Amino acid sequence: MDIILRDDKVIIDGYVNAVDRNSKPLMSRLGRFFERILPGAFKKALDRAEDVRILLDHNMERDLGGIKDGNLTLEEDAIGLKAHAEITDAEVIRSARAGDLVGWSFGFYDTEDGVEMSLDADTGLPVRKVSDLILEEVSLLDRAMTPAYAGTLVSVRNDGKQISYSETSEDMELRYEQSEQPSADDIDYSVYESMIEEMKGD
Repeated sequence: MDIILRDDKVIIDGYVNAVDRNSKPLMSRLGRFFERILPGAFKKALDRAEDVRILLDHNMERDLGGIKDGNLTLEEDAIGLKAHAEITDAEVIRSARAGDLVGWSFGFYDTEDGVEMSLDADTGLPVRKVSDLILEEVSLLDRAMTPAYAGTLVSVRNDGKQISYSETSEDMELRYEQSEQPSADDIDYSVYESMIEEMKGD
């Protein structure tokens, strides 16, 4: 996330999501799982979308604009979903100046045949592999929320002069102790079969 400060707006560029990589462990009513957006999924979504909104912290009451408003552009490239946004909201400008914008997130709906379930060989957790989706919004996140995908870097510049640079992933990798990590041979995959089938139905 590259943020350029102006007197009346912030210009934000960066990747909302890097495709083909696992999220941090997420929670559902069925337990922990990973999510992975596959290459091409965002392109399909953008090709069919009439509009995608940009929100603050997934809050529909904090709508900051969108594609139709002309202050948000989105595209999928070889890395993932890339965004360019120009925001005039006073709260977002204050958050940017204070270094409180920590990353991106996105809100979407599954399509009928857009999700495949598998198991992660290293952890035994289910993985939702998303090959198609309906993209509703992308969100700027402040310190009230934590990105679901690790690795966001934030660079803040004031009219081209960099004023701060911070790693915000905070080592958001799997926090398993080595002794607690099962090997692939030790995992009883049968316990996840019903969970996977139910998640497919959802």
